[in-house]
Amino acid sequence: MKTTTKFSTLHEATNQFLYSSLSKSLSSASTTKQLHRIHSIIITLGLEKSSFFSGKLISKYAQFKDPKSSFSVFHQVSPTANVYQWNSIIRALTHNGLFTKALGFYGKMRKLDVLPDKCTFPSVINSCAALVDIEMGQVVHENVLKMGLGSDLYIGNALVDMYARFGCMDEALKMFDGMPERDVVSWNSLISGYSANGYWVEALEFYNMSRMEGIMPDSFTVSSVLPACGGLVNVKEGELLHCLVEKIGLHGDVVVSNGLLSMYFKFNRLVEARRIFDEMVIRDTVSWNTLICGYSQMELFKESIELFMLMVNRFKPDLLTITSVLRACGHLRDLEFGKFVHEYMKKGGFQSDVTADNILIDMYAKCDDLLASREVFDRMMCKDSVSWNSMINCYIQHLNYDEVLKLAMIMKVDMKVDSVTCVMLLSVSTQLADKELGKEIHCDIIKLGFDSDVIVNNSMVDMYAKCGLIKDSLKVFENMKTHDRVTWNTIVAACVQSGDFTLGLRMINQMRTEGVMPDAATVLGILPMCSFFASKRRGKEIHGCIFRFGFETDVPTGNAVIEMYSKCGSLKNSIQVFDRMKVRDVVTWTAMISAYGMYGEGGKALRAFEDMKATGVVPDHVTFVAIIYACSHSGLVEEGLACFDQMQKDYNLEPRNEHYACVVDLLSRSGLITKAEDFINSMPLKPDASIWGSLLSACRSSGNILVAERVAERILEQKSNDTGYYVLASNVYAILGKWDQVRMIRKSIRARGLKKDPGCSWIEIKRRLYVFGTGDKFFEQFEEVNKLLGIISGLMAKEGYVADLRYVLHDVEEDEKRDMLCGHSERLAIAFGLLNTELGTPLQIMKNLRVCGDCHTVTKYISMIMQREILVRDANRFHLFKDGTCSCGDHW
Repeated sequence: MKTTTKFSTLHEATNQFLYSSLSKSLSSASTTKQLHRIHSIIITLGLEKSSFFSGKLISKYAQFKDPKSSFSVFHQVSPTANVYQWNSIIRALTHNGLFTKALGFYGKMRKLDVLPDKCTFPSVINSCAALVDIEMGQVVHENVLKMGLGSDLYIGNALVDMYARFGCMDEALKMFDGMPERDVVSWNSLISGYSANGYWVEALEFYNMSRMEGIMPDSFTVSSVLPACGGLVNVKEGELLHCLVEKIGLHGDVVVSNGLLSMYFKFNRLVEARRIFDEMVIRDTVSWNTLICGYSQMELFKESIELFMLMVNRFKPDLLTITSVLRACGHLRDLEFGKFVHEYMKKGGFQSDVTADNILIDMYAKCDDLLASREVFDRMMCKDSVSWNSMINCYIQHLNYDEVLKLAMIMKVDMKVDSVTCVMLLSVSTQLADKELGKEIHCDIIKLGFDSDVIVNNSMVDMYAKCGLIKDSLKVFENMKTHDRVTWNTIVAACVQSGDFTLGLRMINQMRTEGVMPDAATVLGILPMCSFFASKRRGKEIHGCIFRFGFETDVPTGNAVIEMYSKCGSLKNSIQVFDRMKVRDVVTWTAMISAYGMYGEGGKALRAFEDMKATGVVPDHVTFVAIIYACSHSGLVEEGLACFDQMQKDYNLEPRNEHYACVVDLLSRSGLITKAEDFINSMPLKPDASIWGSLLSACRSSGNILVAERVAERILEQKSNDTGYYVLASNVYAILGKWDQVRMIRKSIRARGLKKDPGCSWIEIKRRLYVFGTGDKFFEQFEEVNKLLGIISGLMAKEGYVADLRYVLHDVEEDEKRDMLCGHSERLAIAFGLLNTELGTPLQIMKNLRVCGDCHTVTKYISMIMQREILVRDANRFHLFKDGTCSCGDHW
């Protein structure tokens, strides 16, 4: 009996020692080979169905990323009522990312009436969170509460994390507040939830609360708070957090260092970011990606490519690295390196995804290799709307609109069209000025349900306006439920483009009534209205707004203000704005040169041109139009020709038709008609109507009717859509008395659906604009104006004035011609101004067409007789009449 007892005790001791040894061996197994050997021993000893060893084996195989073996072990003991084994398999599946299977096993467990315990739920809850299965998560939460496990710390932490990952931060906070006990994981779950969902202010607030409660942050806390500091660009908090990292020794953690690196890039602190990277003992792919992306975000594309080359020598990049570098290649238009990276992708065995292919399409397009873009696109097995839009954008950039429309048709069939596609297609109809295409796209937008999209509607407003359909543009605008600042800016620009400046001003007032504050783009829309109306008073008001809203440092705005003042008759204000500008670009200098030209200050325009070059600003095509124009209106022939020669010799700029037209104007305006005609005949380009028109204007002014008739024939051959050139030709035939030719031209204008712009002039008096048409009899004080003009005519006759009847281009008697000259719009405006302003007050008149020769002479007489300064802006320039002379020196 004693012997049996001793043997039994010895057997138990041996088993206990064996179990302990096997358990330790299982825990310490570091390779799959060791684990398989221990598993074999357990089977040999008949312990494979033991709940303890089966559970340990399931967990261990999961650690080695071998869920198949975990399944095998579990199935050997299944069905089982042992909760430990169920917990082991659920935890193993969750650990290996098999979340759906984990939830499936949880469901089987409940069906078999195996009661879960507090160790079951954290893994189940984590699986719900990973799958973003809100419904299942709520069911599991209810199960927890039913079982009375709601106060368990680990389950509470898992629930806070789950709701945070669902984006349900109110529920996460409610769960957090209800926890009787919290640890650093509890705080981390809440803080990371706020940070990941973009609630950066709250993330920082709860981080600071955790510090006040004595919670020591760990690497996970810090890596959650760093994005919040970066997102808020809260440099102070970020630097404090960095100090804490150094203090508690977390700077060696690669995740924390990556977070610091990213944060400093968001602060635009390149030096600090680079120092952190250089001091990192351990770097991973994320470290390199953060550095390369950071350099790209700061537009240091060349440096980001250099970093990529360093990386590939030490570390294998991933697809994120590749796409970052491809973007840099696109920005640099570095086709050679872009192809190298593409080839590296192929040889490196990278599984290209849709995003990477989309970036490749864009990169090749930016490098002007449209064929390569299309090859990538055609090779793609799976295309999303971004792929299609990227390819369409490539063709738009290369002006290949036929391919754009072909792709759009395929997209419509495949139902891939989105709001971005619609905006791009609208831009095509805008660029082509194809209103029918625009209307077709509008129909598709309604069918697809994008007609409530603000961005799409803004594009439609713009498209209709640029296609000359302002009524349709206004209709879209009025049907929009919401208007953003871009909407208002677009409709204001539409009004400006259509020439309806009055409506544009109404829109601006309505915009302010609706509480939408203007921005720099609004200002750029308003200023052309002031320029058109020559409303210096309103222009000054807007200039004041520019200062109040802080746009005075914006270069395009400054440029527009210079142009506005110059067109409103205040060269002095233009110069003041120019002098105050700290940054001047080519547009700034060109605007100033153009302003001098409009006032006949050719010498000052040339000095500005030289100053511009001295500051290192390179003139462009527009600058040369402005400087030659300025020389032309000041009679500076040699200087103007020298500027024209500089274009090719010094700046390698090929002259365009507008430059040749300026030179023709320069020569012919100075009476060099033959030289101007020879210049046209020697041109390398085919002269268009604008070039012949410049010569014809000068011929008419100088009275060289023989050349004028020859040039008029050339203009009619051009078949231009600009009515002005037909009118010029018609006027020449009228001077020659060839009325049949005049009637034929007028009939041709009507047949082609063209319209002649009626001459009109306007004057602003006491904040009100008064507009007068040629021969106008329907305005305030018509009788008084007519009487005053009669008196002035008599006074002018005494001074030697004789009406130049050549400027009446109608087949009527001489007396009627004199009456018609008196009815010219600028004379009506001047007379009205004389009647309604104090004696000696300067007058400012605007005219939409060129002032005729007789009116120019009459205005000189009026300035002398009435002792008034009269500033007149016509279609060409400003004329300042004073004491019987004009500032233009008759060069107009």
